[in-house]
Amino acid sequence: MNYRIALFVSFVAVLLTGYSVVAQTMPKDELVFLTSEWKGERFPDGRPKIPDALIERAKKIGIDDAWTVLKNEGYLNQFEGGWKFIHNDVAVVGRAVTAMFMPSRPDVEKNIKERGISKQGRKGNTNTWPIETLTKGDVYVADGFGKIGGGTLVGATLGNAIFSKTGNGVVFNGSARDLQELQNIKGFNAYVRDFHPSFLEEMVLMGLNSPIRMGNTMVLPGDLVIAQREGVLFVPAHLAEQVVATCEFVTRKDQFGFETVKSGRYTTGQIDSQWTDEIKVEFLKWLAQHPELGTMTRAELDKVMSKRTW
Repeated sequence: MNYRIALFVSFVAVLLTGYSVVAQTMPKDELVFLTSEWKGERFPDGRPKIPDALIERAKKIGIDDAWTVLKNEGYLNQFEGGWKFIHNDVAVVGRAVTAMFMPSRPDVEKNIKERGISKQGRKGNTNTWPIETLTKGDVYVADGFGKIGGGTLVGATLGNAIFSKTGNGVVFNGSARDLQELQNIKGFNAYVRDFHPSFLEEMVLMGLNSPIRMGNTMVLPGDLVIAQREGVLFVPAHLAEQVVATCEFVTRKDQFGFETVKSGRYTTGQIDSQWTDEIKVEFLKWLAQHPELGTMTRAELDKVMSKRTW
């Protein structure tokens, strides 16, 4: 066995024994390491805790603007499309709680269930375990490896349980059942690959609050999830404030631009390029007259304009 193969085998062994097979949940120090750019508060397990107030602000921004901010920062693999959803007008926004499922294997599933029940106090099938960890503002994000028939990770019962804990919806690379009943949960939405009448079968939980792959994206626990009609954007926790603040500015800038261009005060070329000092001063005066759009200092304006590529 050459060095590279040996190194790869060792890495896989550590990965599996570290959290997938042995404990399902990633060790706190590893999660902190992977999300080391986050400097704010964390949950006891190490998951970044984006403030509730920021999540509320994120519910009002557009996914297109948020994607552009991430792209400008070099984060090119954060968006995944191609979903089906229950409601086309109910966005799902919050902190990611991640789960990774794999096709069931009897010996592994037996060991996981026995340990979970006897040593960790868990109950029921492994698909319910991530739900036990959910809190208000969380979004349950699960990789069900795209399974449709027998891959229904949520139905009416679990949908109600999830919504009661989070006040939020789910994003599953898998399927859902009980569409009619799920539609009746006001405020709940599910972004899934498809809907199917079958029950969940032949799937086992292999990772809880660990990195997962959702299509062409990597999702880490604590990421800011923004799911809208266009698709789902996963914002790294440490960039959440920047993304939201920039998107808020774009909304204000657009409204200011519409008014000043319409009145003939400025041209579209002036509004859609780097602003002069005169425009900045007038914008801040205009913003003060629209408190519903929030506040902004000159320093904050200069900072966001300095990175402007939109």
